[in-house]
Amino acid sequence: MEISLDSICHSYGETEVLSDINMAIPTGRIICLVGPSGCGKSTLLRLIGGLERPTSGRVLQIGAPQPGCLNPLTYVFQDFALLPWRSVQGNISLVLEDHGIRGAAARAVIDDVLDRTNLSEFARALPKQLSGGMKQRVAIARALAVNPAVMLLDEPLSALDAQTRELLMDDLVGLWTRQPFTAVYVTHNLIEAVRLGHQIAVLSRRPGKIREIIEIDTPIQERRWGDPVCQRKHDQLWQLMREEARAADKELIDV
Repeated sequence: MEISLDSICHSYGETEVLSDINMAIPTGRIICLVGPSGCGKSTLLRLIGGLERPTSGRVLQIGAPQPGCLNPLTYVFQDFALLPWRSVQGNISLVLEDHGIRGAAARAVIDDVLDRTNLSEFARALPKQLSGGMKQRVAIARALAVNPAVMLLDEPLSALDAQTRELLMDDLVGLWTRQPFTAVYVTHNLIEAVRLGHQIAVLSRRPGKIREIIEIDTPIQERRWGDPVCQRKHDQLWQLMREEARAADKELIDV
């Protein structure tokens, strides 16, 4: 299933947040959304996910989800959203219970996603026993359990320290390499965008418009920080964003 954004505009009252967004999200690709603070990245993600309706324009789902897809669109948030009284496997089983999947069928799915996210030995642990990075792995495993057509990730690594972010980026690359998935990934971190994105959509200051979509042809499993191609893409992104980021920062201070 592909997603097509057709002339998306969105406002909150008199405030125009997004203007004339046109973009395709192809199957099996990770699309990163970057831009200055307040440019509407998370709003656009909510529109794609159906949590809000655009003021005008259309979010189109083209084609059918893959066989076995329980939720076509599934979120991963920065705050993990785990139930503290449920174990790791219990948090994952929750999304299967919503679809009536229990018993051996549920255990097979849970065992698979625990293995894919390197969490098998922590299946019975409670969230309070886990580090921030481990909690986010559980959130990712829970999202994978419903075999989504598109994963929507809203700054999933922003609450983590730098070393843990690096480890989680490696994990996401490994997951995609093992079984490619489609994702829209919102981030302020340009290193994350260059490391993970097949395409990077750069939004302008509010109202957010797509200034440019940057392609990165280097396979994500071959990208390393310091590689000349990655460095050039990072610098290109920063050149596009620097002045608007400075202006957005001043605007936030002045409010």
